[in-house]
Amino acid sequence: METTLLSFPSYKPPPSQTQTLKPTNPFLHSSKPKFPSFKPTTPFPSIKAAISRTKKEETVERVKSQLENCYLIAAVKYTGFTVKQFQELRRSLPESSKLLVAKNTLVLKAIEGTPWEALKPCMKGMNAWLFVHSEEIPDAIKPYRTFQKEKKVENDFTGAVFEGKFYGPGEFKQLENMPTRAEIYAKLLGSLQSPAIGLVGTLQAPARDVVMILQAYVKKLEEESGQ
Repeated sequence: METTLLSFPSYKPPPSQTQTLKPTNPFLHSSKPKFPSFKPTTPFPSIKAAISRTKKEETVERVKSQLENCYLIAAVKYTGFTVKQFQELRRSLPESSKLLVAKNTLVLKAIEGTPWEALKPCMKGMNAWLFVHSEEIPDAIKPYRTFQKEKKVENDFTGAVFEGKFYGPGEFKQLENMPTRAEIYAKLLGSLQSPAIGLVGTLQAPARDVVMILQAYVKKLEEESGQ
């Protein structure tokens, strides 16, 4: 007698019953809080702009310091100069003269409200600025004329101010031909040797020459009295 084996499908509990439930952290999947973005109404000044402003202020103050005891300011056309040429020119100047490169706007700001405002016609193009702290004006201009000839530089003066008066490029001969202190002393001695004629000639001389002659005469008398 044959027996028949009956097979029954194996029972598997539903997945919901076999899976273990893991505790969930409500903070792991929580979305990040959203805050309103802040945009400044006016942009903050950059470091570069602040440095640039500081340099400009320093340049203005540097120019102002050169105005003290200054007898003449002249502008020289700077375009075309090499660094080497400019350094050589600086070395050729007397100690009483200073040559600076500064923007016209900064120089104009430094001289605002002073007699040097007469330099306004020079505020064009690129300029180097010659500050002369001596009464010997011809001696201060001569080194640049020598430099022009030796280096064959075409750059010329664009203007100058002396005693509140503006001198254009075509008037520089007046400045270059001004009498030196030695020449004024010689003129004084000549006046003393022939009083009548010398006094008339002295009184007819420009006001600056008369003042310097009188100063020299007073100095001479002081020296004689001290001996």
